[in-house]
Amino acid sequence: MRYAIRHVTRFDYADPVEFARQNLRLKPILWSGQTLDDYALSAEPGGRTYPARAEAGLANVTRLVVERPTRTLTIESRATVTVDRPLPMPSPDDPTLAEVAALARAVRDAGPASPAAYLFPSPRIPLDRAIADWCAADLDPDRGVLEAAIALARRIQRDFAFDPVATLVDTPPAEAFAHRRGVCQDFAQIMITGLRAAGMPAAYASGYLRTLPPPGQPRLVGADATHAWVLLWCGPALGWVGLDPTNGIWMAEDHVVMAVGRDYADIAPIDGVMLGSGAATMTVSVDVAPLDPPDTGKA
Repeated sequence: MRYAIRHVTRFDYADPVEFARQNLRLKPILWSGQTLDDYALSAEPGGRTYPARAEAGLANVTRLVVERPTRTLTIESRATVTVDRPLPMPSPDDPTLAEVAALARAVRDAGPASPAAYLFPSPRIPLDRAIADWCAADLDPDRGVLEAAIALARRIQRDFAFDPVATLVDTPPAEAFAHRRGVCQDFAQIMITGLRAAGMPAAYASGYLRTLPPPGQPRLVGADATHAWVLLWCGPALGWVGLDPTNGIWMAEDHVVMAVGRDYADIAPIDGVMLGSGAATMTVSVDVAPLDPPDTGKA
């Protein structure tokens, strides 16, 4: 499946901003099952852009510097991505959770794609005993890793309510867990908390999810949004496998990986600093449009 992705972020400032420096993590990374066909980035009222190093995680980072006064800043990224990613299939031959945990602890590579980088609590996803105990019901050490992981993702999807006003971007996992409601970021963080407590290497994935409209209705412009889910390292043979606890599904052809990190702080789509006073508002619009014709099942 090929997708055309358009991601627009607009900042409106109450008073003119004299200087802004933003870190942009909007260009999808190279990841198993997906290919970046083309990419373009623009900013209004303009500014200098140059590549920057990802301080943590896996991300394509662009630094944007605006050095003239402005009341608005609009950042637009466009990408065409081809996704060809099969659904994982649990098997009796899969390694167990205990085996994967032991393999991860034996890894000596500490790079951003190594499972060793995602074994431990991180600033936004601390160890939480209540979450760990709740997740442990699905995480028997002798259970196959894929079977256990999808069971946990589906239980989170069943037991938690999606509520876009229940949490903020900095709401800790414990708060969302206590209220049993939140958004994709909260559900991913809760699942990662439980997996790491069980000794499993679990990463936070940021990206895009194709949203399918109800039958007979057109796709709504702006109905899509940035999405978050979980990547679980399942041993050398299976590698990194994605799970989406918001929807209780595997990461497959509907998911586009933009960046991977320990938590949201590593891979926020946009962060930075600005010099000015007064309030600022941010609006985001994301559209993920399939480019391939639908399969009608006709020859």
